[in-house]
Amino acid sequence: MPASTETPPANSVAGEPRVVGWIEKISYGLGDTASNLVFHTVGTYLLFFYTDVYGLPVAAVGTLFLFTRVMDAVYDMGAGILIDKTRTRWGKCRPWFLWCALPYGVLAVLTFHVPDLAASGKLIYAYITYNALSLLYTAINLPISAMLPSMTRNSQERAETSSVRMFLAIAGMSIVTYGTMPLVGFFGQRDMVKGFFWTMTLFASVACVFFLLTFWNTRERYQPATRDEPTIAESMRSALRNWPWAITLLLNLIYWFGYAMRMQTTVYYLRYNLHRAELVPTVMLTNLAALPSIALGAYLSRRIGKRNTMVVGLVGMALGILLIGLAGPQDTALLIGGNIVANFSKGFYVGLLFAMMADTVDYGEWKTGVRAAGFLFAAATLGVKLGLGFGGAYSAWMLSSAGYVPNAEQTAPALAAIRSNYIIAPAICTGLMVVLLLLYRLDGRHAQIMRDLAARRTGAND
Repeated sequence: MPASTETPPANSVAGEPRVVGWIEKISYGLGDTASNLVFHTVGTYLLFFYTDVYGLPVAAVGTLFLFTRVMDAVYDMGAGILIDKTRTRWGKCRPWFLWCALPYGVLAVLTFHVPDLAASGKLIYAYITYNALSLLYTAINLPISAMLPSMTRNSQERAETSSVRMFLAIAGMSIVTYGTMPLVGFFGQRDMVKGFFWTMTLFASVACVFFLLTFWNTRERYQPATRDEPTIAESMRSALRNWPWAITLLLNLIYWFGYAMRMQTTVYYLRYNLHRAELVPTVMLTNLAALPSIALGAYLSRRIGKRNTMVVGLVGMALGILLIGLAGPQDTALLIGGNIVANFSKGFYVGLLFAMMADTVDYGEWKTGVRAAGFLFAAATLGVKLGLGFGGAYSAWMLSSAGYVPNAEQTAPALAAIRSNYIIAPAICTGLMVVLLLLYRLDGRHAQIMRDLAARRTGAND
């Protein structure tokens, strides 16, 4: 059936009721706060922890990061299939928060533990703990994304719920980025081994509580009947015909590639290029600038659509990165201002991406008759994992090839590699994402698609 190209009114919600209250929205978002208390610490500080605290060679860390993310490809697809096949009285996604909260917290603490082993033993330990943590992250974080289409069929309510989620996710990231190093200093008293261990113990404990709140206060209202559950082959065929979903997959891959390179290099850039290590907490705190724009993004998307709102955010991110690149060691105001602009603009993008992904699940059902939310979100978040993996590995290999030496004055090639990781690569990624978004044209068709799906369901029930 050809889709209508008619653009619905700005306040159209395709006739679907609003069903998600504020307690549920907040509890849903706390699941991502919990995820980020642990995994944003991994994404931001694990490279530094492994090289400057744990004592692993930077090239070995790059290989570890790449191996782990390739394994994540297997974890993601397996988890997506398991979610689609899960049937409990709590739904398909919610039980995973209950089952995985405690193991996730324990593995997080073990990952930031430095065992009394020889160099080879420490590397093996790092492979085991980091891979186990990544497996549990997949099992507990993927359901957050996969359950959104089953919470509400109202597209605008999805955007608002996704914005609340990202608001609280950024809050978790900000706690990590600003609070980690001061907490390491507080707990460690100049002993970073001890400091990182107890800091992660604190973050992991809070994360466990938040995951249980997500489990308790959220609901999965819309589920396909058992006979409608897709097979793996049906899910794959549906994905191959779902072009908006393919765009979100690539967006995830590119965004998280640039994000991993920039975040993992922040400490290096401030410490070695600008000799302003004392600014690390302040620069990290600018992540809070994304909070108001996440809220504004949900409002703006009602006026100009999700895609256009995200493009506005990416253009602002590019401007902020340019300002950061122009800042010298003494240009504190320019450095902080550039980070504020970049992070404020980022909120318009990240706050809507998962709502856009939920819309592609509807498109897939409309196009192919197969609704495979778990599979599609797993495959799309595969882009997140591969982006993080390749970004983290590439940034580490760049440092290694340029002759980076921990806790020493760096050579000109090493400083150039750090600058490339922190500024040039993220800027290129931002430009590529704008091009991809200009190819995404589902916003104006989604309301009609929802009306078509509602008519099909009504006809099937008659």
